[in-house]
Amino acid sequence: MTLSRSFRLSPLVAGIIVAVLQTGVIGYMVESRAAILRNGADIRLKTSPVDPRDLLRGDYVILSYPISTISKSIVTGDIPADGTRTRLSVRLKPDASGLWNATEARFADMAPENGSVILRTLPFVFNTYGAGEMPDTLFVQYGLERYYVPEGEGRALENARNAEELEVEARVSHDGTPQIARLLLRGEPVYDEPLY
Repeated sequence: MTLSRSFRLSPLVAGIIVAVLQTGVIGYMVESRAAILRNGADIRLKTSPVDPRDLLRGDYVILSYPISTISKSIVTGDIPADGTRTRLSVRLKPDASGLWNATEARFADMAPENGSVILRTLPFVFNTYGAGEMPDTLFVQYGLERYYVPEGEGRALENARNAEELEVEARVSHDGTPQIARLLLRGEPVYDEPLY
């Protein structure tokens, strides 16, 4: 006996399945970010001035950090082949003022150490520019380079950033993913990131 009937979903059932899947994906994205804000390790970062021609695009502020400039003197371990798409693990430790600075970097996972946090950069292409050795400086991003603000409120933050009066408090998950938790203006909180 052979079954020749094919299985077909009604349009209503197919629509419900698609809606549930889309809702699940969005829920996962929101919960991943909220989990970092709930459970991540706290760090405070100094921001750096940015070229004024690139200040505000729409309703977000561009942020730059000293930890985004990695000197080859702190990079340990093997370096990847030229042109390799890679990520960098960066160990941060706090200084006497409570700001966190890059103290070690590696193109591989690093073991945790007390009093430090490890950030993972966004993927980038490692390039020796034909020299075959590590460049003097690597410029990396962590996903902390934009902060969205209510319409019309970015100019004061840009001015504070350029005057080096703006700091960022971030939380870092166990896998090295950071999330901005709060902006501080002259040491006082001005924006707190909600969990949801």
